[in-house]
Amino acid sequence: MGLFDGKTLLVTGVLMDTSIAFHVAKLAQQQGATVILTSFGRTMKITRTIAKRLPQTPTVVELDVSNPEDLDTLAERLREHTDGIDGVLHSIGFAPLGAFTFLEASWEDVATAMQVSAYSLKALAVAALPLMNPGGAIVGLTFDARYAWPVYDWMGVAKAAFEATNRYCARDLGPRGIRCNLVAAGPIRTTAAKSIPGFEVFETNWDERAPLGWDVNDPLPTAKACVALLSDWFPATTGEIVHVDGGVHAMG
Repeated sequence: MGLFDGKTLLVTGVLMDTSIAFHVAKLAQQQGATVILTSFGRTMKITRTIAKRLPQTPTVVELDVSNPEDLDTLAERLREHTDGIDGVLHSIGFAPLGAFTFLEASWEDVATAMQVSAYSLKALAVAALPLMNPGGAIVGLTFDARYAWPVYDWMGVAKAAFEATNRYCARDLGPRGIRCNLVAAGPIRTTAAKSIPGFEVFETNWDERAPLGWDVNDPLPTAKACVALLSDWFPATTGEIVHVDGGVHAMG
């Protein structure tokens, strides 16, 4: 018997088979879940191709979290494939290049980063809510926003807003029986990470600082934490941030 027998999960962010979201979908399927993926625009073709590398090829639905129409019609379109959802993985983040220069960044670039990387958690939760079953879970991915990291700039600010958004989602969705939690991962060489100018600065000494060590090429520990939080094994945990970073967050 698997953790997700009879359950359906909505997974965003599958772009390559190195994606954390890909491994969440794979583990969930191995635990009995029916998985539905999202993608949009030109990446739809890529996601559908990568989806074939999962144990079972899932349905892929269109979802651009910056498109109100996509959000407004999400539940209706999902009903073509399922009667209910038991979990949602939010693995979405984007900032224009200009947002990675803190003092020079324009509001337009910052606004895009905030909308896609922070507000989208609330937007996705509300869009999926009509199909969410009591006892379900929403899990998002963050990069510890307590610090001013090198090169992260307005994406770091967006992640701080993202973490606050998670707490408010936990407050407002808890009475409906829905849990909202985040996983703060250490640096992993995903497609999204490679799009951040200077991201390699995070890789240089993370393994040395981590008591447990850290492999920037291994998304599996992070994916396992996401799967655990999406499951029924954390029935009384919400508004939480679980660090999967080899222990760096606890070191001075």
